[in-house]
Amino acid sequence: MIDAGLTWIDYASQAMLSNSRWMTWNTFLALVPLGLSFCLFKPNTFRWFSWVVCLLMGLTFFPNARIVAWFLRHMIPDLGMPYLLGAFLFTAGLMTVDIWVIKRPHSRSLTWWLGFLIFISFLPNAPYVLTDIIHLIDDIRAGYSAWIITLALIPLYLLFMLVGFQAYVLSLMHLGEYMQRQGWGKFIFPAEIIIHGLSAIAIYLGRFLRFNSWDIITNTHHLVNSVMEDLTAKRPVLVMVITFVVISALYWLMKWLTLGVQQLIDNPKKINSQLLLKGDEN
Repeated sequence: MIDAGLTWIDYASQAMLSNSRWMTWNTFLALVPLGLSFCLFKPNTFRWFSWVVCLLMGLTFFPNARIVAWFLRHMIPDLGMPYLLGAFLFTAGLMTVDIWVIKRPHSRSLTWWLGFLIFISFLPNAPYVLTDIIHLIDDIRAGYSAWIITLALIPLYLLFMLVGFQAYVLSLMHLGEYMQRQGWGKFIFPAEIIIHGLSAIAIYLGRFLRFNSWDIITNTHHLVNSVMEDLTAKRPVLVMVITFVVISALYWLMKWLTLGVQQLIDNPKKINSQLLLKGDEN
C-alpha cells in the first residue's frame, strides 16, 4: 500500500511539474498588470496584499529569469529608433491631452504614462489564462489516471486560472477606484467594456495567431495587418464576441464576489451587527 501510494504521488508530481514552466510564466504575466495597478492607481497603499502580489511575482518570475534575459538581449537591439521615438511621441501626446483637454492642474508624469501603457498592454494576459484549459485536454489525452486528473491536475488548473483571472478583476477594480477619485465615475463602466473588448481581441491574437504583448513594439506592422484582416473575417469575429461575453460575465461575477469579501474583511463587526438585527426582527 505504501509503495502504491508513493507511486501515485510520483505520477501526480510528474504531471504537475510538466506544466510548471508555462504555468509560472503565464501567472507572472497575469500578475504584472496587478502589480502595476498598485503603483499607478494606489501608490500610497502598500498593505499586506500588495506585498503578497510582489512575492508571487518574484516566485513566478524566478524560474523564467533566463528566458526573460535572453528575450531582452535580443529584443532591445531590434527596437530601433523609430519604435522608441514613436513611443515617446505617443506618450507626449497623452500628456498633452492630460494638460489641455482634461485640464488637470498637474499632469501625470512621463513615467506614469509609460507605466499605464505597459499596464494596458499586459492586462489581457490575465484573462488569457482561461484559454490554457486546452492544456488540460492534452493532459487528459496523455493517459494519466482518473485519480491524478481529478485530485491533482484539475485543482491545479482551477487555482491557476483563478489567480490569473482574479488579477484581471482586481486590476480593473483599482483602475475604477482611481477613476472615481479623479471624478470620472461615470466613465468606469464604458472603460470596463472597452477593456473587455480589447482583451477579447488580444486573447484571440495570442491564442490563435501566437502574438505576445511585446509584439506591440517589436512586430507592430505584422500585428496591425493581422488585426485588420481578422476583423473582417466571420469566424475570428465570432470567437472574439464569445470571448468578450465570457470575460464580461465572469468579470461581473468575480467583481461582485470580491466586493463582498472586501466588505467582510474591512467591516466584519458592522456586518455581524446587521445580521444580528435581522435575526432579532425575524
